[in-house]
Amino acid sequence: MIQASDIALAYGKRVIFKDVNIKFTAGNCYGLIGANGAGKSTFLKILAGQLEPDKGEVFVGAKERIAVLSQDQFAFDELTVAQTVLMGHERLHEVIAEREALYAKGEFTEEDGIRSGELEAEFAEMNGYEVESEAAVLLTGLGIGEELRERKMRELEGGQKVRVLLAQALFGSPDILLLDEPTNNLDVKSIKWLEGFLERFKNTVIIVSHDRHFLNQVCTHMADIDYSRIQVYVGNYDFWYQASQLALKQRQEASRKAESKASELKEFIARFSSNASKARQATARKKLLEKLEIEELPASSRKYPFIHFKPGRSCGDVILEMDGISKSVDGVKLLDNFSLTVGKGEKIAFVGLNSPAITALFQILVGKMQPDSGTFRWGQTMSTTYFPKENSAFFTEDKTLIDWLGEYTPVTEGESYARGFLGKMLFSGDEALKKTSVLSGGERVRCMLAKMMLSDANALILDEPTNHLDLESITALNKGMQAFSEIVLFSSHDHTLIQTVANRIIEILPGGVIDKMVPYDDYLSDNQVITMQEQYARH
Repeated sequence: MIQASDIALAYGKRVIFKDVNIKFTAGNCYGLIGANGAGKSTFLKILAGQLEPDKGEVFVGAKERIAVLSQDQFAFDELTVAQTVLMGHERLHEVIAEREALYAKGEFTEEDGIRSGELEAEFAEMNGYEVESEAAVLLTGLGIGEELRERKMRELEGGQKVRVLLAQALFGSPDILLLDEPTNNLDVKSIKWLEGFLERFKNTVIIVSHDRHFLNQVCTHMADIDYSRIQVYVGNYDFWYQASQLALKQRQEASRKAESKASELKEFIARFSSNASKARQATARKKLLEKLEIEELPASSRKYPFIHFKPGRSCGDVILEMDGISKSVDGVKLLDNFSLTVGKGEKIAFVGLNSPAITALFQILVGKMQPDSGTFRWGQTMSTTYFPKENSAFFTEDKTLIDWLGEYTPVTEGESYARGFLGKMLFSGDEALKKTSVLSGGERVRCMLAKMMLSDANALILDEPTNHLDLESITALNKGMQAFSEIVLFSSHDHTLIQTVANRIIEILPGGVIDKMVPYDDYLSDNQVITMQEQYARH
């Protein structure tokens, strides 16, 4: 159990938390959600004791151990992978070190013998004899092979380091587990393994994640940060979303009715207060007006952009035909004799580990890269708009957002037209005058989506569009892609996005291509997919 009591925190005039009281109990997994900047990671740091609030306290059960997913990839560079995992249980690591030093002595004193007995008892109580096998299970599940376990952490790639740090947090069955974006850099198989691990985990888990499918799979409760407070809902992310939207509509409707009633009363009072025959009724209505409570809805930190892609025309019979496309980059063959025919109404998700091949394919289709061999053609009715995985090339000049988006606005339209699209993407008022040089990653993505919306294209090509977006923007993008009536080609690591949008799945592998007209969940349940992914990983 871990409990926060009267927590308050502010940075200058900006209030992050105000009078937060919340208890997280054993056996439950809590998804900590909120808009970007709402304070999710900050609250995890407060719970972990890494950050002092302005007011309030955090209470942890007696002898309960907290484990935190480390965000510092360089903190353990001089340790081996195996040692780094054991560091997840600090006391156990200390006992192991003292035990090894004691047994390395040439001769035992009587005091050494007594201390040895104490250490052995503590070591056994912490299940110390199983540490190596437990660490191995965790590392294997997260895709860290045996050949890496004695290497120094500095020798590992960034994604591998993240997996080892996740194994470190999971190690030793902590009483309270705090995980900030644990699915980052994990492939489908590792995420599935982590879901199973957390479903079996019997202690307290608190997770920050933008992965809606992951939250749905593992969470028993959602802790929603909004209005500088935290409210707990029983159920997973989908249940929270439906319940919170219903609650908001009910509050808005109640407020609307109260305002309407107040207007009626004020109108009657103004009209008849000087009329002798109606004076008593006017006085009675004044009393009613004084008692009428109109709840002022506080400003939510949660904002949903409006994402709507409108095709300028419908697609004809010929959409896209690719024949024998091959492409190598820096001596690595990414595409080998790749062929594809796209039909009407198809929304194709390109999935799997070979993201460079997917990016190369998309760049060929929009003319950013030429194939080494092979041909392709779009139908005469087709027009495309492209969301690149890397968008920095679009923001090299320091312009206001109005000027930036104005370059992609039809010449027949003026500034107000561009402002309208910026407003849809949460850049209203003075926000539209922001300079492109100060935009965050998520703000840049929203600008790129506004650019796409202006294109009126009937084929959308999106390369990992959910990167840098908060849950609200991901939800809005998901709805926009679902509602689009024409062609979508996209890649993403967002399970829910793929499952709800795609009607065709393609995976490009060194040994060939898997191409299936099935929902994503059905695709993943095919044993052949897992086998081929493992073959690719070994390749």
